[in-house]
Amino acid sequence: MANKYSIVIAGGGSTFTPGIIGMLLDNLDKFPIRSIKLYDNDEERQAKIGGAMEIILKERHPEINFQYTTDPKEGFTDVDFVLAQLRVGKYDMRDKDEKIPLKHGVFGQETCGPGGIAYGMRSIGGVLEIIDYMEEYSPDAWMLNYSNPAAIVAEATRRLKPDSKVINICDMPIDLMYKMADMVGLKEWQELDFSYYGLNHFGWFTAIKDKEGNDLLPQIKEHVSKTGFADGIGSGQHIEESWMETFTKAKDVYALDPETIPNTYLKYYFYPDFVLEHTDPNHTRVDEVREHREKDVFSMCQSIIDAGTAKDVEIELDAHATYIVDLARALAENTKERFLLIVPNEGAVPNFDPTAMVEIPCLVGKDGFEKINQGYIPQFQKGLMEQQVSVEKLVVEAWIEGSYLKLWQALTLSKTVPSAKVAKAILDDLIEANKEYWPELN
Repeated sequence: MANKYSIVIAGGGSTFTPGIIGMLLDNLDKFPIRSIKLYDNDEERQAKIGGAMEIILKERHPEINFQYTTDPKEGFTDVDFVLAQLRVGKYDMRDKDEKIPLKHGVFGQETCGPGGIAYGMRSIGGVLEIIDYMEEYSPDAWMLNYSNPAAIVAEATRRLKPDSKVINICDMPIDLMYKMADMVGLKEWQELDFSYYGLNHFGWFTAIKDKEGNDLLPQIKEHVSKTGFADGIGSGQHIEESWMETFTKAKDVYALDPETIPNTYLKYYFYPDFVLEHTDPNHTRVDEVREHREKDVFSMCQSIIDAGTAKDVEIELDAHATYIVDLARALAENTKERFLLIVPNEGAVPNFDPTAMVEIPCLVGKDGFEKINQGYIPQFQKGLMEQQVSVEKLVVEAWIEGSYLKLWQALTLSKTVPSAKVAKAILDDLIEANKEYWPELN
């Protein structure tokens, strides 16, 4: 009989939790589960998600043990996989990440530029804490970390937890692969063979083929050059107006290198003036999330709790949940499937910093991952990546050393910030806003 696995979702109060649980339940035939736990340090927030999920599990899969807790020992004991989706400071702090830079004429964004740097400084400690809990209570477990900003968090795990069983991942390229599959008449991203290199939220597809080896890149390029990714079908989680603008803008990002297909986040680095012009300082992305996903998920959970049943409720499944199920299965059952992971470069991109955390395809099995060499990269991408990886490394050094200077350097070096003067003004405001979360800087 196949093994049955035990999972804890760290950040159980997240609006993504129902989609992940729905996807786990949808895939029990290929990834059997004996136990699902939610862990969060926000008891009130998690109780709504946990209460609703408990009803769903009881009604649909009573054989699976389910619990939610704020006690690390309870949460992390006897687990095979930790799925980490932390948001340290929650949406109140994301609001500040997005709005403080705008006061200084710089856009605010969750993972890019000053907002991403601020969020990274909060996330590092939270992710390290979860790794410690896992290693104390379930030392053989794997942690699949998709806490943002993934690039900074991955660099911190490389520096501070180099021997831990942590795999850093991101769902954005998967969402784009769904869209590209749709462009060429395929249903699933898994039907594509791909080459890709870059940093997280900062990368390029260099080859896309089907499983028979037919080159799909010319067809996809033609599509992206005209409409970006705007009319491809994605995961369902990226549907608000700001996302549609991002998917459309991909055609202008593509124009800078028509040999590759870009990650949509490059918009923020190539066209920061456009982003600024199209941002309402009083209504940023976090407001859209609160008005849509946050509201929808919590009201769904509350209605399940009030009714005492989930009989007629359909949980919307999302792209990154499928990715997580397949990745966990590859680790557990040695499937050797190809996944995009954020891993130490160490020569996989030979003409780039060997210590950089790069996002590249890897084959995944029970011993972890094997990197697929992506070859030499062009000067344009290399220059961009060297600047961006230096930002990420400086942020992690600033966190480790408590260095004001290094964080100022990181902000100054970010392609999104126009000068050291502006970087310093933003930094001083961010320090004030993050007093409860950042280490003290000197």
